[in-house]
Amino acid sequence: MPLLFSYGTLQLPEIQLATFGRPLSGSKDALVGYEPSLGRIADPAIAERLQKTHHNNVVPSPDVNCRVDGTAFEVSDAELLEADVYEAEFDYKRIVVKLGSGRESWLYVHEADR
Repeated sequence: MPLLFSYGTLQLPEIQLATFGRPLSGSKDALVGYEPSLGRIADPAIAERLQKTHHNNVVPSPDVNCRVDGTAFEVSDAELLEADVYEAEFDYKRIVVKLGSGRESWLYVHEADR
């Protein structure tokens, strides 16, 4: 089963239920060599609906000691496609990363910041 690393809203049970129709099973992990950042919300309608101008994001860091904590969730291939739809509205794209545990996982990053 593929892993999906979340450092943001996909960790919330209500988002999991709305996106996947079920609570996800996962374990704490970390994204090493990345640091938190913000991605600007380009669509004014989305920014107004969410009542914010930026999304949480991560970017590679020159400091190899940087890390972003989160959760690695087990998802199906079909659920990855559902997550793609959820994240695309907010200009996130899926990439492969290696987690602190050594496991490989999918990760969403804000497209404008790639």
